[in-house]
Amino acid sequence: MEHQPRNHAQDRAQESVWDYPRPPRLEPSEERVRIFLGGQLIADTTSAVRVLETSHPPVYYIPLEDFAPDALVPVKGSTFCEYKGKAAYFDVVGGGTRVPRAAWTYPGPRPGYGPLASRAAVYPGKMDRCTVDGEEVQPQEGDFYGGWITGRITGPFKGAPGTGGW
Repeated sequence: MEHQPRNHAQDRAQESVWDYPRPPRLEPSEERVRIFLGGQLIADTTSAVRVLETSHPPVYYIPLEDFAPDALVPVKGSTFCEYKGKAAYFDVVGGGTRVPRAAWTYPGPRPGYGPLASRAAVYPGKMDRCTVDGEEVQPQEGDFYGGWITGRITGPFKGAPGTGGW
């Protein structure tokens, strides 16, 4: 019998990742999202899009124009998501620090995911810190997914060792 984690949402202010859909849904966000690297603010927006997918914390996609100039450096290589399409990657640069392949975008996303073409997401665990409305984000475990965990998001979350079969 396959393990099916329990919904841990305590009240309406909280969101359980087990209530998110599959395939993933896009949701505009007016929350203030900030990303810091190398001691510098490299992105600041109130126009993010959250990707919500069953078992995963939200991933925030920030408009490309809301990143500091030269913070995103395109690199070779790609991956493929069955829902969103082909992802392209960036090295992320800030304050003299360069983190390889720490951000990605979908330059030609599949139908239903068009807003991602003009946005990029980052792995929060590879940045100095990321915040949502002033709250510091906890990164999703593992090195494949890039979920952002805040106090209102409940799991358990896919990504940690032993969760691949969920």
